[in-house]
Amino acid sequence: MASGSSVEMDPDVARRLFEEGATLVLMGVPQGTELGIDCKSWQVGPRFRGVKMIPPGLHFLNYCPVNQPNCGGEVGPKRGLFLTLKPREVLLANWDPKEEDLDFSASKNEEEVNKIRSNLRDLDPYLGPYPYEVMRKWVSLTDHLNEEVANNLQPLSGRICAFSDVIPETQYRHTKDRADQPRNDTACQSMREGLDRLPRMKIREGTELRFSVIPEKNYPSGATPAQITQYSMDLSYTLELVLEKNHELHPLNLLGELQFAFVCFIIGNVYEGFEHWKRLLTIFCRAESSMHTRKDLYLGLIAVLYHQLGEIPADFFVDIVSQDNFLTSTLQEFFQFASGPAVDSSLRKRAEKFKAHLTKKFCWDFEADLEDCAPVVVELPEGLATD
Repeated sequence: MASGSSVEMDPDVARRLFEEGATLVLMGVPQGTELGIDCKSWQVGPRFRGVKMIPPGLHFLNYCPVNQPNCGGEVGPKRGLFLTLKPREVLLANWDPKEEDLDFSASKNEEEVNKIRSNLRDLDPYLGPYPYEVMRKWVSLTDHLNEEVANNLQPLSGRICAFSDVIPETQYRHTKDRADQPRNDTACQSMREGLDRLPRMKIREGTELRFSVIPEKNYPSGATPAQITQYSMDLSYTLELVLEKNHELHPLNLLGELQFAFVCFIIGNVYEGFEHWKRLLTIFCRAESSMHTRKDLYLGLIAVLYHQLGEIPADFFVDIVSQDNFLTSTLQEFFQFASGPAVDSSLRKRAEKFKAHLTKKFCWDFEADLEDCAPVVVELPEGLATD
């Protein structure tokens, strides 16, 4: 692996990590492939056979297949998967050139794994060390994300892909099925006609991320117009519903889901992760009543955001068209609600310190008038009329 900065390590410490840490043996990965674990990535060299001295716990292995130089050398979309490794575990995978992916089926062959384990000393020169210089950052970005949450969220296929794997909604296998479809051998008369000619696509089953479903309506059935307005201003009903349906026994796992979505976007280049992260953050920050009853959840949220926002530039969330900053407007509501008298004093103080930190670091203004103080326009359920 081409190496960047590394941590100087005492030989005795390195020996212990080699003996106690986990090992990823990745055979046949083409030279030039971009491969990373957690917050560090490299270009694979000709001698690469895997990664050693990996601390036990949750990790994100990711890679981008690369065409050979004589075929253009283009870099393919990133793929990744979350792995939970045990002390001294050896995980074996072989590169599948047809699928341009890692095949971990060899890890189920106990005889093959034991053979690799007994030869680890011989493999050592071909194994790159885990990048301990980024371990602290990785832990801070995933301290609420555990094996159960990660397994429940990542696709059934076991791969998180930067681009969705889509297929046509309808398979036109027979000529008679295609006869009724719009012809593509004549010029389109309008943009709409051109769009209508395109096949309707859907995500291939088993490849979609399994995030918690955010309810389309943020109010219960039978709510009056006044209640709908209240539920639209205070999203506690929505937050409690998401917790009840997905993380009822362990509410802090919703912070793990927030971290999962962030890692998928920042490291895995998955835009869907960014969109889900924004939706969850909006619900958290606008759930005023829940702040009064879920102190631990919100203390955890502040810590999660503190580390996440250290990984992005200050203007990342600015809308190119409107110049509005999604994050400042969302956090402004959070800080306003968190300063209320019904909020626990420790949470209120932590929110004040976090606000001061963001103001100093990013020069964000949280004191401007909230545009959302204007009347909230809500759509009433069909058939419900006001007096």
